[in-house]
Amino acid sequence: MTTHLTDCAGPRTARVSWQLPLSVLLSAIVALFFIVAAIAPGVLATHDPFSTDLYRALQAPSWANWLGTDDIGRDLYSRIIWGTRQSLLIGIGAMVIALVGAVVLGFSAALGPRWLAEPVNRLLEILLAFPTLLLALLFVALLGPSASSLLISVGIGTAPGYARLVRAQALQVKQSGYVEAARALGHPWPRLFTQHIAPNVFRPLFSLVALGIGQSVVWASGLSFLGLGVVPPSPEWGALLEAGKINVTVAWWLEVLPGIAIVLVALSFTQIGRYIQQRAEGETR
Repeated sequence: MTTHLTDCAGPRTARVSWQLPLSVLLSAIVALFFIVAAIAPGVLATHDPFSTDLYRALQAPSWANWLGTDDIGRDLYSRIIWGTRQSLLIGIGAMVIALVGAVVLGFSAALGPRWLAEPVNRLLEILLAFPTLLLALLFVALLGPSASSLLISVGIGTAPGYARLVRAQALQVKQSGYVEAARALGHPWPRLFTQHIAPNVFRPLFSLVALGIGQSVVWASGLSFLGLGVVPPSPEWGALLEAGKINVTVAWWLEVLPGIAIVLVALSFTQIGRYIQQRAEGETR
């Protein structure tokens, strides 16, 4: 009577391995919402983000205006939705610039000839002596306040930190046993780099992309809030914070709600990046 019983432990184990933690699932939903807002803001927005109505100025959140209105009657929810595209593009663009600079500087410092590696290492030490925000602040002051200068400045400001990681990873891979074995077998340097060094250096960087996007959005919004980035009437989130600070004592939603949007994007992308990093580290053990 018991010969028909089967062991189901294997399938159960496989299903559990694919389960996402609740925090990662919620982060993915939040990130997807803002990605949709960036791609198709008209689908989610309820009003024209630039339409003014002085009779409805500084209205508190209500069914008519979900997140309230600003000092000239513009719908805050719609402005946050339309500002998502600019904020995320700045974050993604800055991350691309940072990664390109990090790869060039990191590989040059770790694998370049001595006459190149030494000056690059000294340059990285000088750049790393400056806080990220201060370094970005210097470049945006030189380039002037605009979306493009903000993107470039944040990218340059965050590049030295990533370059240090690329340098450390490249040195570790260069000294690993499999690279030494391939070199002993007579593999040429271009083959060593493309098949052994570069893939093992780039793999840990993938998890940093999501982390860097959230961080870049925060830096860019901070610079705009200081009046050194995107300026009103743009609905970019930092510009919304800068415009709303005048009326913060009578209309708290103008500061709190765009700030919540920035925090949600930063937290969601950071959580996703950390999860990818943990999975990558688990697979390499």
